[in-house]
Amino acid sequence: MSRLTIKEALKEASKELKSYKEASIILQYFLKCDEVYIILNDDKTLEDYKNYKKLIKRRLNSEPIEYITNSVSFYSQKFFIKKGALIPRPESELLIDKALKIINKGFKIAEIGVGSGVISIMLAKLIEDIKITATDISKEALEIAKINAKNFKVNDKISFIKTNYLDNVNEKFDMIISNPPYIAKNFALEKPLSYEPQNALFGGDYGDEMLKEIIDLWVKRKTPYLLCEMGYDQKESMSSYFIKKGIKEYSFYKDLQGLDRGFVAFKGA
Repeated sequence: MSRLTIKEALKEASKELKSYKEASIILQYFLKCDEVYIILNDDKTLEDYKNYKKLIKRRLNSEPIEYITNSVSFYSQKFFIKKGALIPRPESELLIDKALKIINKGFKIAEIGVGSGVISIMLAKLIEDIKITATDISKEALEIAKINAKNFKVNDKISFIKTNYLDNVNEKFDMIISNPPYIAKNFALEKPLSYEPQNALFGGDYGDEMLKEIIDLWVKRKTPYLLCEMGYDQKESMSSYFIKKGIKEYSFYKDLQGLDRGFVAFKGA
């Protein structure tokens, strides 16, 4: 193929992806520019078109655009992301909203399964006097979270620890927060999800096993507050477990689609 202008390359990619927006986002990443630059320079030759096509091919193979561009938008901020950490979803922003209504000055918080770090980092960014211990079993996820914490200049507020749940973490906390894996293991994933870390998606045979383990840990540690994201079909299961554990103060919240998405529980220390 003869050399193409930026306009021609974008048109070709848009046709393949059936999306001008995605083709443009990938091109902006490829050229390290913004959309205005593309509009003003669309008659220029696109150098290295072959490598732009490689990125388009990755998207055609259903790889999430966030992994291709190493960028994800969350809570109106841009975070670094790559394969090795779950891509943050808008639903998880609600977890932050709920936490902000509870957190007081000097709160010590534990996040179980920090992933890319977006929840801990936003809490650290929005609250001046806060200390967070963030754990994950994935070395790759922790590396990504540390990059984000450094980018947002909150690394002095967050301690990242590679461990399971809160193993070997003996500190006393005011709140435990988590967006754990909660998909049942026999659930058939769509292809884009196959690119994401499976241990960050599947929560056991029924999907709610890790949520229950976190509740057990929360009760054992005598931490006042627990906030968790959950699957849209797990309200009944979680309600039953709270009753079983003697927890009386808990409430569920819905996401923007009106689906049950998480819970807030309180048990005095």
